[in-house]
Amino acid sequence: MKTLANSEDKIEILQRLARIGPASQRLWGRMTVAQMLCHLSDAFRVCIGERQANSVSNWFKRSVFKWAGLWLPVEWPHGVSTVPECDAKHGGTPPAALENDLNEVRRLLERFTEQPRKFEWAEHPIFGHMSDKEWMRWGYLHIDHHLRQFGE
Repeated sequence: MKTLANSEDKIEILQRLARIGPASQRLWGRMTVAQMLCHLSDAFRVCIGERQANSVSNWFKRSVFKWAGLWLPVEWPHGVSTVPECDAKHGGTPPAALENDLNEVRRLLERFTEQPRKFEWAEHPIFGHMSDKEWMRWGYLHIDHHLRQFGE
C-alpha cells in the first residue's frame, strides 16, 4: 500500500505535482486547480498544527470510515465535502499565484514527512487521532485523490 513514508511513493507524488499547472482540467468536483492546491496546503497545516479546524468526527468516522478510507484498496469517492477551514471558497486559504501555491504544497509535504518530526500531530477533523503510519497513508491517499481529480 502506498504511503508517504516510502521514499519512492513520495517521489511519485512530487513528480505528479510537477505536472499540475494552469491548463490542468478537473475531471470531477468544483475546485479549480488553484483551489485544490490551497486545499492540500490547508489540510497539511491542520495535520501539523499550524491551522485549526473544528472537528466533525464521530464514532463511525473515527473507526469504520477511517479504517475503510485508509486500508481498503479502493479509490476515495468523489464529492465528499471537506471542513470549511480547508475549503478555499469557505474559510480556507484563497489562491494566490499558482506557482507559489504549488511551492507551498511541496514545502508542507516536506514538513509533513520530515524525520525526526518536529511537531505533534493534531487531531484529524474527520478521522480523529491517527498514528504516524495512518498519517503517512492518509497523506498519500489525499494528494493522490486530488491529483487524479486533475488527471494526474
